[in-house]
Amino acid sequence: HQTLKNRILLENHYLPGALEAAIGTFVDHYNHCRVHESLGNVTPADAYFGRAPAILEERRRIKEETIRQRRLLNQGRAA
Repeated sequence: HQTLKNRILLENHYLPGALEAAIGTFVDHYNHCRVHESLGNVTPADAYFGRAPAILEERRRIKEETIRQRRLLNQGRAA
């Protein structure tokens, strides 16, 4: 709630529709764009719709491949 208060409610909105639009934009960003550490660094929408396991598996695969490539690069330099 502190984030919503700091980002939206402390701004001046002169029409109720402007405030509603700002809140809607914030909620959309919060649920679909902003990753949450408590959810394993996925968005709430990804967690809710069951996409989190696939996202986390893809991240794990990318990390594993990156580490493998770095090891090969470092072994080549050491030789």
